[in-house]
Amino acid sequence: MSRDVRVTAADISRLGDVGRAAVSNWRRRHDDFPQPVGGTATSPVFSLNEIKEWLLSHSEGRELPLREWLWQDLRASTAEEELPDLIAGLGAFLIHLDDTEDWASLSALDDAALAAALAVRIKPDISGSLIVARVPLVRQLADLAKRDGAAATFAFLRDRYFELHTKRTYATPKAVAQLIAALSNPSASTALDPACGSGTLLKALRDRPDGKVKHLLGQDIDEAAARLTEVHLALQGCEAEIQNGDSLRRPAFPGMTVDAVVGNPPFNDRAWGYEELAADPRWEFGLPPRTESELAWAQHALSYLGPGGTAVLLMPPAASNRRAGRRIRAQLIRRGVLRAVITLPLGSIPNMAVALNLWVLRKPHDSRTPSHVLMIDTSGCPEVFVQVASAAWGRFDGGDEVGEPTISRAVPAIDLLDDEVDLTPARYLSASTEDISPERVNDQRERMADLLRGAASMIPAVESAVETTNELSLVPLAELERRGMLTIEHQRLVKSGEASEAPDGVAVVMPEDVIDDRTPTGAISTTPVKHEIVVRPGDVLVPHLVHRPVARVASGGDGGVAGALLGPRISLLRVDPDKLDPCFVAGFVAGSVNARNFVTSAGSRAQVDVRRAGVPLLPIEEQRRYGEAFRRLAEFETSLRRAAALGDDLVQLISDGLTQGGVRPATDSEKGAR
Repeated sequence: MSRDVRVTAADISRLGDVGRAAVSNWRRRHDDFPQPVGGTATSPVFSLNEIKEWLLSHSEGRELPLREWLWQDLRASTAEEELPDLIAGLGAFLIHLDDTEDWASLSALDDAALAAALAVRIKPDISGSLIVARVPLVRQLADLAKRDGAAATFAFLRDRYFELHTKRTYATPKAVAQLIAALSNPSASTALDPACGSGTLLKALRDRPDGKVKHLLGQDIDEAAARLTEVHLALQGCEAEIQNGDSLRRPAFPGMTVDAVVGNPPFNDRAWGYEELAADPRWEFGLPPRTESELAWAQHALSYLGPGGTAVLLMPPAASNRRAGRRIRAQLIRRGVLRAVITLPLGSIPNMAVALNLWVLRKPHDSRTPSHVLMIDTSGCPEVFVQVASAAWGRFDGGDEVGEPTISRAVPAIDLLDDEVDLTPARYLSASTEDISPERVNDQRERMADLLRGAASMIPAVESAVETTNELSLVPLAELERRGMLTIEHQRLVKSGEASEAPDGVAVVMPEDVIDDRTPTGAISTTPVKHEIVVRPGDVLVPHLVHRPVARVASGGDGGVAGALLGPRISLLRVDPDKLDPCFVAGFVAGSVNARNFVTSAGSRAQVDVRRAGVPLLPIEEQRRYGEAFRRLAEFETSLRRAAALGDDLVQLISDGLTQGGVRPATDSEKGAR
């Protein structure tokens, strides 16, 4: 029985093969366009059946995207909780379709006979999900697979499912997956990922140029993810066995050894099983503390390795230096298991506020204990970090000297075994002396002086006022919105079961971008926002959680946020410029006198309720005078921030030059010459 599921504007744009703006135009221009059946005014949802009927009647002969229609038909054909089983069953059909040539004869059968024939032929069994009513979907799927290929067709359905359930799984970025594969045991034929998610790391191993990895094993705590990943890998030509379950509590392959383990396991998980696993034999290097789930995963990976086998795991930087884990880290070094720690560039793993590390672990194959550990920091080469790290590891693993002390260094194990056992690579790498010269230092000094002189000229002139700010009558922004003088917009992230209305590939303004007055750092791929709210020049942006109130006026051009999408936890104030000056509004919203009206405590930060903030209603010309002063203050603040950053760089530059021999203190005669 078909369900009438609900679809968003983003779904409709895909079904109609048009942009989201076209859907908005349809709603305005066509009186017969279906009315929303739920949602909100800014994020309505519609009846799929009504939308399909409308699109078919208005397609005007255009070819509509078959796979989008198939996806929505799948959603309508089964309950939400049964959808992954149906997709996995259809994937099994695609495997059968790809392996045999008898579809022509099978497709001639009526629906009942075809359902019965497929239920007998296909493994894993899908007889429970492939009822007669769904056979038309199978026929559509076969047509689509004939056009696009079985693997691509299933990948599309799987990706759509994971989009619908954004918290179900996480795909490691392709570049990081390729680096992990390059660092893994070069002679491996069997590999395991104990937290495999979508199978990206296993697929990267299988795709290595050497082609040696033949058998893939995986486990994931999410049953739907495990099943869909197994079918996906099978359609990609991989010999894969993926099991469902908690890898730490219930390992799926006990007693088995593999040549390589890869993983992007959960971080900071205090419920990993500390109590029930206290006596587990896997803790060969020490019982992981409750706060060190990452060290539990590292030892779990090592328990699967045969002699000479390699494990490459993504780890948070805290796992390298937390005091609670120092004894286990020390044991990994003393016994020659830890072979390398690699810092990845910030942003190489989306939606992470810190730069993650890769740990390379190897099960010793003889009694000799390695004397060095490789430390690599690729944070300064984000465009080529895969090549830099894999090349340095190749030289180190081959016994050659690693000769780039600013990026990579073979550190004696004894140097790591102090009281902290800190494995942070940057601690053991030296700054480059090539660019430290008197000319560069003097250039930085001149830039600093110019910046400070320019900043001083930005301070606005003021005079005594008859009335004080405290005596100005403040009108809440909520009241100004009711009067039509401004509008207040808010953003939220896409929730499970929703689709974003925002276009792909557009930058997203994050709260930190507003606080630090910098270009947007977010993206739809890492911050899937719900609404398409585009920031315009003159909009006032107010972050919700700050150390002190902040309000910035959006600007365009290089370095501006105008044109980007509004991110979460930010209020956007869009003023009527004939009634309110945006710099005037921003200045009063961020003022400390006004802050008591709309700021509440939230730990070490302040929580902002911008609707309660107030501004005085002055004549527009008077507002613009105030606004110009606030604008110059904002520029002065920006210059001070740049000066502070440049000053930090200058201090470090001179310090490095003096300590490394690039420069020396000037003599009295040289000082006089300057």
